[in-house]
Amino acid sequence: MLQKINPTYVGSGIMVLIAAFIMVAKPIVELDNTGHIMLGAIIIALCIWIFKPFKLTYAIGGLFLALFGLLVELPPTVIFSGFTQTALWTLVPAFFFGYTLQKTGLGRRIAMAVIKVCRPTYLSLIFAWIPIGVLLSILTPATTVRVAIMLPIAVQCCELFNLKKGSKGNSLILLTAFAMALIPGSGWLTGVIWGPFIQGQMANAGIDVSFGDWLGVLLVPVIIATLLLGAGGLLFLKPEEQLSKEAIEAVKKQPGTKMDRNEIISAAILILVFGLSLTGSFHGLSTAIICISAMLCFFVFGVLETKDFNSAANWNLVVFIAMAFSLGPIFNATGISEWLSGIVVPALGPIAGNPWLFVFTVTTFMFIWSLVDVAMFLPTISIMAPILPRIQEAYQISPLVWIAIFILAGNAFFLAYQNMWAVMSRSIAEERAWTNKHQSIYGIIYFAACLLALIIAIPMWINAGLFG
Repeated sequence: MLQKINPTYVGSGIMVLIAAFIMVAKPIVELDNTGHIMLGAIIIALCIWIFKPFKLTYAIGGLFLALFGLLVELPPTVIFSGFTQTALWTLVPAFFFGYTLQKTGLGRRIAMAVIKVCRPTYLSLIFAWIPIGVLLSILTPATTVRVAIMLPIAVQCCELFNLKKGSKGNSLILLTAFAMALIPGSGWLTGVIWGPFIQGQMANAGIDVSFGDWLGVLLVPVIIATLLLGAGGLLFLKPEEQLSKEAIEAVKKQPGTKMDRNEIISAAILILVFGLSLTGSFHGLSTAIICISAMLCFFVFGVLETKDFNSAANWNLVVFIAMAFSLGPIFNATGISEWLSGIVVPALGPIAGNPWLFVFTVTTFMFIWSLVDVAMFLPTISIMAPILPRIQEAYQISPLVWIAIFILAGNAFFLAYQNMWAVMSRSIAEERAWTNKHQSIYGIIYFAACLLALIIAIPMWINAGLFG
């Protein structure tokens, strides 16, 4: 009987009951009627985003939130404020960048070019995925696209190497490809989908996060964690099988073609986007202007056609993120932000005075919390962002420190369901997918790599004045 109980419906039921209790009983003295109703609506939206009951999409959760906002007569400028965020219009072009990489074949060309120069060793092959992940992250922040490009190539490598399904070698190659599609791009603002999202949430809270700010706080720990993860994977998932030179030669002999016009144009535009984003302090153009201009160039130069407009962007995700952007203004308008601050800020008091204790404690908690918030960690970021200025005021802890913690923990993948890109990778690999045991081992290695990276990052953050 217990085996027939779906945990998704149990979790959903509990959250809906909590929401109903808050709406009806109104137990929080700091909130008025509108605040209680919207808090309940937010909990139900979070339920949809996290558990997806009845296969409801992310956008449905956002529209549910919008409906309740309209019912309690919140101003539309508050409810739909996320749609006017410039960060959203950085994110929309990102989908077109990823689509262009796939349509033109440029992404696969880059990945195969790196693989073909590998020496016939696991060490060489594993660390080849790092430059592939970096190069593709420079060209698009869409992790979904990077996974879609890199995992089929990883599967092809495993087949050409005749690795046994479920073996450590098979799992290691696939897990490394997935991880390098996900992690290296976290080091800069335009390398990961969280960049524009967090930038927008911080802007709602009155905090300006530039490309340089992000780079300064995250590049070093991401580099260290990436290298340690690669080394740790080889150490703790050491393959039993040997790679044959014949197999490597088979990979190198995969047929290639000459770059066509669309690939060359796409590469030039995407490299220019990264360069302009990196030098924003000199030319003054916002990331949104750069990205929208690049998206238009794809159409002007004929790389994309009108019919590609609906295919390129994940509009379900766009609506979800836009409504998630609106959470901050909704929190402020209904008093929820003030109420949450009264809980969270005092709770941090015992650890806030010591940067080492604070960072390691909060990071560990966030990694554990990532087992619950599986909606790309976006709900957690949306809830915390409005509170960060008050935390900074109370303890002189810069919100940039929180960005680093959110990103490192948001990439976690201890269990099979936890990370949407891990789920996607397993789906692509099909019967070749890694085992749950190997994923858990690799996920623990990533957690340990992040903690070790923080040993270097924390003194840097202290010297940069991020702890007052």
